Amino acid sequence: MKFQYYPETDSLYIDLSGNPGADSQEVAPGVVVDFDAQGNIVGIDIDRASKIIDLSRLEANSLPLADLHIAGVKP
Repeated sequence: MKFQYYPETDSLYIDLSGNPGADSQEVAPGVVVDFDAQGNIVGIDIDRASKIIDLSRLEANSLPLADLHIAGVKP
């Protein structure tokens, strides 16, 4: 799963699988869900993200992470 924030458009894309999208559906104003050809959710696009999400904080609880990458941060 990858989170990508685009400050120039104030949008947040959550890539859930890395698979290409084949269809999209707006599920709430400014929130679009992408589906693959089999109908599985592959991503979520949130417009005006900074207006509806606290982008200064990311919290994960009980995720079975095998690897964690934080772009722009050196170990």
